[in-house]
Amino acid sequence: QVQLVESGGGLVQPGGSLRLSCAASGLSTFGASWYRQVPGKERELVAYISWDGTNTHYAGSVKDRFSISRDNAKNTVYLQMNSLKPDDTAAYYCKAFASGGEYWGKGTLVTVSS
Repeated sequence: QVQLVESGGGLVQPGGSLRLSCAASGLSTFGASWYRQVPGKERELVAYISWDGTNTHYAGSVKDRFSISRDNAKNTVYLQMNSLKPDDTAAYYCKAFASGGEYWGKGTLVTVSS
């Protein structure tokens, strides 16, 4: 059974940093993405990383501030978020995709506020 568990969210002041983690079980080789969603809006792609980490992609709004990475030995994908802004406040979700399909975690809440 595939399971994705996000962690690392919380309250942070503007300009601060957080690192989100997405621990995967039941999967071995998979691409992964981070999405975020605020109430009343569609879920948006934040960042993507290929199964081997050689390819990454970022939304324009987070480029140069966020960094996606992975540790395949730990089956974990990370999102390092720096220079956080109030507009980054959202629920952040991890998505994994493999030959068997796409899988979502339940999300972790990030609040950027002074």
